[in-house]
Amino acid sequence: MNTTNINTNTNKTDRLISRITTIIAIIVVILLLIWGIKTLFHHFNYEETNDAQVDEYINPVVAKVTGYIQEIRYEENQEVKKGDTLVIIDNSEYAAQQQEAEASLLNAKAQVDILRTNVTTASQASKVNQSQIAAAKAKLVHQEQEYDRYKKLYDVESATKQQLERVEAALAVARSDYQTALDAYQASVARINDTRVQQEALEAEIKRREAVVTKNNLNVSYTIITAPYNGKMGRRTVQRGQLIQAGQVIAYIVDWESGKWVVANFKETQIRHMAIGETAHITIDAFPGQTFTGKIESLAGATGSRFSLLPPDNATGNFVKIAQRIPVRIRLNGKPEELKALAAGMNANVSVSKE
Repeated sequence: MNTTNINTNTNKTDRLISRITTIIAIIVVILLLIWGIKTLFHHFNYEETNDAQVDEYINPVVAKVTGYIQEIRYEENQEVKKGDTLVIIDNSEYAAQQQEAEASLLNAKAQVDILRTNVTTASQASKVNQSQIAAAKAKLVHQEQEYDRYKKLYDVESATKQQLERVEAALAVARSDYQTALDAYQASVARINDTRVQQEALEAEIKRREAVVTKNNLNVSYTIITAPYNGKMGRRTVQRGQLIQAGQVIAYIVDWESGKWVVANFKETQIRHMAIGETAHITIDAFPGQTFTGKIESLAGATGSRFSLLPPDNATGNFVKIAQRIPVRIRLNGKPEELKALAAGMNANVSVSKE
């Protein structure tokens, strides 16, 4: 009796386990079928690649002048805003050059003022000389008339030779005075012209010195290095008191204002259905479960291997046919604060519809 009951219970347990196993197997098969159908549907309707990375502009911050670093106002990986001061360079030398250039400019402007005064004075002197010419001309005309009169009197013996000689001498003096007045007027005009030429030359020199002042002002302003846009600083490679040269890279900054994009390297056999402006779906390995969207901005004009330092040459005899990759640039949609967490170099998976 007991043996029969045990066998009956065992059979019931086996049937229950078999039934549960069958149900589980059916559920697994159904799930696999759903996954397979979904995968096949996605494969036939989308081109996808996991050879993709997030990218953004990472630009160098370059010193424009040579000098010793006086102060550093940023730390590694610090978020900065456009206009924030990053580095201050000692500007003592550039400030002295600026003061010297400004003093030279003021001196040149003062000399121009003096020359303008000289032109005015010479113009007044020229007017005086013109008046003297008129007076000398009137005196000369009078003496010529006197000479003609005495010459006629002398010819009819109504005047003595001594009187004629005295009038003739007075005429010579009048002529000399008239020529002297003319020469003085010409000299005054020449002085005016010379002064004006000097003034023009000095005004040109003023423009040159103004350019020097502007340049020195720029050099002084260049001693304060600021963030060119909103972004995030990279590694800090300089120290206080360090001598840096003009053109030297002192830091790198990630540009947040220019947006972010993904460079997806699709196989050459995948890009025939792609077009600029088409929507792409992107997942980032660092943020599983979150999907981003973007639009195709451009397709590269050559395969990625052609942009390498040493592009392969298939004519060397070791040719192996390999599917080439075409870089596709996809601009990420979203506001800067929404994409802030995405960093350049992060791996991504990209899918683009074939339709």
